[in-house]
Amino acid sequence: MAERIQLTQSDRRKVWWRSTFLQGSWNYERMQNLGWAYSLIPAIKKLYTSEEDRSAALERHLEFFNTHPYVAAPILGVTLALEEEKANGAEIDNAAIQGVKIGMMGPLAGIGDPVFWFTLRPILGALGASLAQAGNIVGPLIFFFGWNIIRMAFLWYTQELGFKAGSEITKDLSGGILQKITKGASILGMFILAALVERWVSVKFAVDLPATKLSNDNGKTFVTLPNGAVTGGKLKEAIEGFNDNLNLGPIKTNSLQEQLDSLIPGLMGLLLTLLCMWLLRKKVSPIVMILALFAVGIIAHVAGLM
Repeated sequence: MAERIQLTQSDRRKVWWRSTFLQGSWNYERMQNLGWAYSLIPAIKKLYTSEEDRSAALERHLEFFNTHPYVAAPILGVTLALEEEKANGAEIDNAAIQGVKIGMMGPLAGIGDPVFWFTLRPILGALGASLAQAGNIVGPLIFFFGWNIIRMAFLWYTQELGFKAGSEITKDLSGGILQKITKGASILGMFILAALVERWVSVKFAVDLPATKLSNDNGKTFVTLPNGAVTGGKLKEAIEGFNDNLNLGPIKTNSLQEQLDSLIPGLMGLLLTLLCMWLLRKKVSPIVMILALFAVGIIAHVAGLM
């Protein structure tokens, strides 16, 4: 029986150090994947001896990855545990490893921003700035050393926590724990994707539709302004009516965007996302898709459609 390959603390420390450069190389297609793969190289070299196995491991970790740079540490820990088991013969496929990564990176990204960027960093910055304004050199030193000590300690201990949790997961592969986690992670990833689509994908049309002639028999459809000078009472009535979503004349303008929003808000953004997903399944390059979206957007804007 072959001797079991294990990642020592020294091996995991190398991964921890390299993870500080997670954002050293970004790209629009797969975001942080290069920094992620770079972090895992020491572990890959230790776990796999043949060039073929090392290349396969490196290739599977060059898939899309994007999360808050500090909360990537527990994901790294779980991934190290899964890779260790895979290198020792466990039946763990690439989709399972990728599914766990995707399922974790979305929720953890939502934790990293408020904890680090919106709480811890402003507190340390305010403390350092208050001392610096008084001419105390300790101010910037507190910010620099305090921030980096907390950051590095968090990366190490959460990576170790993830590694231990991942080891527990892989102890019961036959019981389907990993399969259940992978399925749950995929479902959670879909929910995160839906929230991101609604927030970040925006398609707005600038096409006007034929105007609607309004009836003012009940006095509540529109408020007319008199020709010439505007009296105080009539102006007050117009302002109050406009605040109540009334028109300032007997004609109501209509637009294509208003009609689409009245049906399903965000419909075009959803359709655009589904189109991109379909093109990805057809092996269309993401770079080609990005350039095509730029071109279509510019042409549509110049033509007055968007």
